[in-house]
Amino acid sequence: MRPRELPSGTVTFLFTDVEGSTRLLQEYGARYADLLAEHRRALRGAFTMHSGVEVDTQGDAFFVAFRRAADAVAAANDARAALESSLIRVRMGIHTGEPIVTEEGYVGIDVHRAARIAAAAHGGQIILSETTRGLLDRAAPLRELGERFDVARSCRVRGLLGLLSGTCSLSAASPLVRKRAVETWPS
Repeated sequence: MRPRELPSGTVTFLFTDVEGSTRLLQEYGARYADLLAEHRRALRGAFTMHSGVEVDTQGDAFFVAFRRAADAVAAANDARAALESSLIRVRMGIHTGEPIVTEEGYVGIDVHRAARIAAAAHGGQIILSETTRGLLDRAAPLRELGERFDVARSCRVRGLLGLLSGTCSLSAASPLVRKRAVETWPS
C-alpha cells in the first residue's frame, strides 16, 4: 500500500481478531473457510461504510486506519452487529495517535498500543483508549474498564456498550487490568 493512500496526522487505529479461531477451525473443519469469508465480508463492509482504510490483514485479523475516531467506533459497532448471529466472535481495540507513515505502512508506539488494546478484549467486545474516548461525543455509551499496562506506559481503557450482554468487562484477575478497575458511566 502506498503511503499517500493512508490517513496521516492524527489517525485512529482499529485492530480486530477472531476469538478462539483455532478451536473454531478444529470444530468446523473445512466449513471454517466459509465462516471466515463471511466474517471478512462483514468487517470489510463496515470498514468501507465508515471510510476505513485496510492497512493489513493476517489470518483472521484486520488492521484498519480511520481519519476520525467516531468513524472507527461506528465501524467497530457495525461490524459487531453484522456478526451478531455468526458463530464468530471478534475482539476489537481502538486507539488514536500520530504515527509515522512509511512505504510499508505505519510505524509508531500508537500502532503497538492499538494492538495491545485489542488483545485485551474478549470476543464481541470493543475496547478503546482514553485518547480515543476524548475525541468522541460524551454521550457515547461506554463503561470504564480501568488501567492496563502498555508498551511505554499505562493507559485507561473503556468498553463500548453494545449488543451482547456482558461484553464490556475485563476480569479483575486479568494481568492486563489493575484490580481497582470499576464500571462507571461517563457524565
